[in-house]
Amino acid sequence: QSCNTSARRLTRMALRAFSRVAPRAVGGFRAAAVRTYADEAVASEMKLSFTSATTAFYNDTVVHQVNVPGLTGDMGVLANHVPVLTCLAPGVVSVLKTPTDIEDFFVSSGTISVNSDSTVHIVAEEAVPVSDLDVSAARAGLDAANAKLNSADPLEKAAAEISVEVHTAMLKALE
Repeated sequence: QSCNTSARRLTRMALRAFSRVAPRAVGGFRAAAVRTYADEAVASEMKLSFTSATTAFYNDTVVHQVNVPGLTGDMGVLANHVPVLTCLAPGVVSVLKTPTDIEDFFVSSGTISVNSDSTVHIVAEEAVPVSDLDVSAARAGLDAANAKLNSADPLEKAAAEISVEVHTAMLKALE
């Protein structure tokens, strides 16, 4: 019980000390909460550049929204999105030219760069329209990759794990 009392006393002392020092160090709490007008106009549209090694799907094209499969989860991007640079996971990139005109692409991997000027750059290692995917070929690829998972060669096993992830994502995209 005396430990709890001491801990509470130390916490109160630290909070009191912080409340005396912080306003001077930061210029006051109220000043930090004041809203001001932006120096630049806010972008009302988003421009997308989307390429793979062999094809340029979009080149500075105005779009409404882009949804991408990131390594940390799916992400939707609209105009004025916070700047981001991240890697893409295998999955579907959805380009909403308008809220009702949607085009889906399967990407094996790649990167996305969302910039402060509302430009978005997607560079995919491989990308194809989802409509070009073949269910039976994706299943056959998954079966072949699963067969190689028990390989003694670590490089072959790693390649098989990547192949399983990509083919599984393909089949999910085709559902």
